[in-house]
Amino acid sequence: MKIYNKYIAGIALLLVLTGCRAPMATVIKDEVKENLPQNFNQEEQQDINANSGTTPWRQFFTDPNLVSLIETALKNNQELLITLQEIEIAKSGVLAKKGRLTPTVSAGIGAGLKKAGRYTSEGAGDATTEIEPGKEMPDPLGNFEGGLMANWEIDIWKKLRTEKEAAVAHYLSTVEGKNFVLSNLIEEVADNYYELLALDNQLEIIQQYIKLQEKALEISKIQKEAAAATELAVKKFEAELAKSKAAEYTIRQNITEKENQINALLGRYPQPIVRTKESFMSTMPQTVYTGIPSQLLANRPDIKQAELELKASKLDVQAARKEFYPSLEISATLGLEAFKPSYLVKMPESIAYNLAGELAGPLINKSAIKANFQTADAKQIQSLYEYDKTILNAYLDVANLMSKVKNIDQYYQMKSQETKALDQSIDIANQLFRNSRADYLEVLLNQRDALDAKMELIEAKQKQLSTVVDIYKSLGGGWK
Repeated sequence: MKIYNKYIAGIALLLVLTGCRAPMATVIKDEVKENLPQNFNQEEQQDINANSGTTPWRQFFTDPNLVSLIETALKNNQELLITLQEIEIAKSGVLAKKGRLTPTVSAGIGAGLKKAGRYTSEGAGDATTEIEPGKEMPDPLGNFEGGLMANWEIDIWKKLRTEKEAAVAHYLSTVEGKNFVLSNLIEEVADNYYELLALDNQLEIIQQYIKLQEKALEISKIQKEAAAATELAVKKFEAELAKSKAAEYTIRQNITEKENQINALLGRYPQPIVRTKESFMSTMPQTVYTGIPSQLLANRPDIKQAELELKASKLDVQAARKEFYPSLEISATLGLEAFKPSYLVKMPESIAYNLAGELAGPLINKSAIKANFQTADAKQIQSLYEYDKTILNAYLDVANLMSKVKNIDQYYQMKSQETKALDQSIDIANQLFRNSRADYLEVLLNQRDALDAKMELIEAKQKQLSTVVDIYKSLGGGWK
């Protein structure tokens, strides 16, 4: 018995020593996060406590029509609904890992029939065995059983706890992924809404331009009859009018497509988008406060998602490394067993139980475990690169958009001045044309330049509003 115990102890020691030779994980260092700049290279430093990314979207957007569209999108958008199911899947993964920490208990019943050969040790033994005095063992021999069975892997190396922690980190990353989808969805709805308002205003401008050209055409015809103009002037004005009417239909089609694009984001079939176009050009963009770059780590859900995935990958490496260690499993059964159903109620004779403990670990041919470890280690490094890329892109997004905010404001101011000057030149050119003191080409060129300037001014207003929305999202706003 002592020799047997020595063998058991020797095998256990061999398993432990084998586990101690498990490979080490790659040590990774996050230099991108450590070297994050202190500011966004802005000339005017802002209050670090003021950060628009923490403003709830209902406070950031003041247009009631836009707020209503966003609310509908948050209820019906298919991409968001798909993401919510990914959260449920991740939550189930946590429950599965948590369940492995506790014993599994099952109940079962069974029946069987066995006939051993007469000239075998089992058959010969059964033939000479009496169950009761004068009553031989039945042949064939039945077997009826029922009871409880339990299995439990003792988490001696905390491998199962590590796997559960990895599953929790992955679950939390899916929650942050949902927040990122929310932020993107709100940005996309707002951007498309402003683009739709810009198209409405462009349609109104082209219609005003058409009326202006129709008047110019009438004047050219009158002047032709009075021999003050030629047929060429009439045809040029007719061509310009036809071109403008064609542009009107193009804008109408763009409006239809933009409305349907918004309806798709809202998860519904095509229908009119409620909006007020009259106040578009007078809408003032929100003032945006960026805070400091380190606040991006706490505000942007995509950064937090990447950080949690990095944490989960590190835990996966730890769990994969612990696969090299021996595992301890305890199994037990307790029930009733007899070769005849009527004997099952005879106790304690029919009571059967079993209790066993097993310590086992890999010794030879550990290639599969090594491959799993190497895969987990590579994914850990990959997750670090993804995390660093997300931080870098987030910083560049904010820096670029802050520069764009300044430049687009200046661009809008210059376009406003250009539009006013060209409006005045149109009036002057038309007056000179009526008095036969200006050529029709001067009138056409002034009208075209004015139209182009007004169209570009509307686009500048749309970019001005959309850029503010984009930087709000880049700062981590929109999901709260």
